[in-house]
Amino acid sequence: MRSASPRHYLMCPPTYFEVSYSINPWMDPDRPVDHDRALAQWQWLVDTFLDLSHKVDLVDPVPGLPDMVFAANAATVVDGRVLVARFRNRERAPESPAYLEWFRTHGHPAAQPATLVNEGEGDHLVTRERILAGRGFRSEPEAHQEVARFFDRPVVVLDLVDPRFYHLDTAMSILDDQAGEIMYYPGAFSPASRALLERLYPDAIRASEADAAVLGLNVVSDGRNVLLPAAAADLAARLRERGYHPVGLDLSELHKAGGGIKCCTLEIRDPGQ
Repeated sequence: MRSASPRHYLMCPPTYFEVSYSINPWMDPDRPVDHDRALAQWQWLVDTFLDLSHKVDLVDPVPGLPDMVFAANAATVVDGRVLVARFRNRERAPESPAYLEWFRTHGHPAAQPATLVNEGEGDHLVTRERILAGRGFRSEPEAHQEVARFFDRPVVVLDLVDPRFYHLDTAMSILDDQAGEIMYYPGAFSPASRALLERLYPDAIRASEADAAVLGLNVVSDGRNVLLPAAAADLAARLRERGYHPVGLDLSELHKAGGGIKCCTLEIRDPGQ
C-alpha cells in the first residue's frame, strides 16, 4: 500500500495569464485563451492540493508577467536551500526578482539567484539520491555544475531532443522521491540519455507519445496520489497498476502556454525532506 507524505507548495495565481508571445512550440498568440476558465482550472488544482492536506503558499502575480503562474520554473528548493532561476528568455527574466523577494521575506533569507541559466524545477527533478537535470533547450550545461555545488548533491544530466518537451518536467516525473520511482517518455531524450535512464531506472513507467503530448508527464505526486491531466487515461491506468491513485485534472487553458500541473507547482523541501 503506497502512502502519501505531506508536501509544501508555492503557486502563483494566473491573474495576468495570457499567450502574448511564443517561446516554446505550444504557444500561439493567435490562439484565444479563456482567462476565466484558466483561473478556474488553476483554482481546482489548488483546492485538490488542500483536499489532500498539502500546504499551499501563494506569491503575488506581477502585471506584465503572464508566465509567472508556472511557479515550478522559478527555483529549486532542497533541504531548505533555495536557488532562484535565471531564465533564458527575456520575457520571463523579471520573474526571478519577484520570486527571490518572496523567498527572502518568507523564511528563506539566504535564497540565492543562479549565476547561470537554469529554469528551476522545470529542468531539475529531485529524488533522495540525486537531482535529475535536463539540458538542450533552456538550462545551460554549466548550470548543472552550479546546482551540484549549491545543493551538494549528485546531478545526473539528461539531454532533451524534442522541442515539444523543452523542460525536463514535460518529459519525466518523479512518482516516489524516496524510492526513486519515475516515469518518462523515451522519445524526448537522446539515445545516450535513454540508455542511462534504462540503467538507473529499469522499472520506470515508459509513457507513450500520445500521453506525453497532452503533458501527461507534467504531474505532481505525493508518493500515492498522482495529479495528472485527465486526458492521459492510459497513463492513469498504468499508475493504478503500480498502486498509485491517479487524480485527473483539466488544465487545458494553461496547456496553451506549454504548462501543466507540475509547471504550476514549485515544491518547497524543508530540511529533512
